[in-house]
Amino acid sequence: MTKLTLPVTLNDYETLAKDSLTSAAYGYFRSGADSEMTLRRNEEAYTKLLIRPKVLVDVSQVDITTAILGQPLKTPICIAPTAFHALAHEKGELATARASAFLGSCYCASTYSNYSMNEISQVVAPLPSALQWFQLYVETDRTTTANLVRRCEKLGFKALVVTVDRPRLGRRLDDVRTGFRLPSHLQQGNFESNDDTRTGEGAYLTGQIDASLKWSDLTWLRSLTSLPIVIKGIFRAEDARLACQHGVAGIIVSNHGGRQLDGCPATLEVLPEIVDACKNTKVEVFIDGGIRKGTDVFKAIALGAKAVFVGRPVIWGLAYDGEKGVKRIFDNLNYDLKLAMALAGTTSINKITSDFVVPASHYSFEKKLGSKM
Repeated sequence: MTKLTLPVTLNDYETLAKDSLTSAAYGYFRSGADSEMTLRRNEEAYTKLLIRPKVLVDVSQVDITTAILGQPLKTPICIAPTAFHALAHEKGELATARASAFLGSCYCASTYSNYSMNEISQVVAPLPSALQWFQLYVETDRTTTANLVRRCEKLGFKALVVTVDRPRLGRRLDDVRTGFRLPSHLQQGNFESNDDTRTGEGAYLTGQIDASLKWSDLTWLRSLTSLPIVIKGIFRAEDARLACQHGVAGIIVSNHGGRQLDGCPATLEVLPEIVDACKNTKVEVFIDGGIRKGTDVFKAIALGAKAVFVGRPVIWGLAYDGEKGVKRIFDNLNYDLKLAMALAGTTSINKITSDFVVPASHYSFEKKLGSKM
């Protein structure tokens, strides 16, 4: 077999990234919960939706610019919050944030980043197109959480993304097998360096996240900040309606990359009911999970997503070549999206509508031909 040297697809980047990561780090980033059914389903769902192209449309100019929560973007592809980027590259979140800002995307920094939100905001400050969101885990120590919220607003982050699907840590078998812990030379940058539960082997599996979090706690969070609040992890229409009633600005349809409850539907399968639940409101709906190609982005937008968030592919690019690697991931996806749009017969993001896609079963031979088969 010829050794892979030049990555072409996002899967190629994963193959090359694996060579530069420790087995524990690769397992941490790659793995899903339990049998990984949900992890696989996230990707497989995109193969069950087909694109119906239009022809004789002038596609000599294709525009992928858009806006989320009123902020302009050069691409509808954003970076999902992922912990511990320094496991993939020494510059960690600094490299990721710089790449995102350079590309005119949105980077959602994790509560559990290795570099602090202060360091991240400083490194992108010279870049005018930087758009930073902050992902928040609500901790049992509410004072710690309140301090994080106030800091991110002061530093210029433009939205607060509250993760609600991780009251407890999912059972990720790769991590169990490798005994994954954060290496001793790394720490969680948003917390005190002298907190032993946040550094080295004490980090990651400790139970600081508040498992008692309820809808009423959104009122408390709202009292802390004027930032728009986005809820990440909504998976049912009734929860989406509750989120709208609680004044959120956005919803990220997410199953945590298949890393929490195994046996869930794919995010793409759930997206239409969440979009429908938010109709006649100003709430914007986003999606993550399983996005590996420009056609995946196209399909998600056709089903009503305002933008998409990608996590693992960014890590593979980061591990492959730091900031340059992340940029290459985006170059790949942006080119692929523009190509998909041109071949489908549309020229801008807001023209990607639901009539472009149908379930694969729509073209079932059995359904069309019936007893003639």
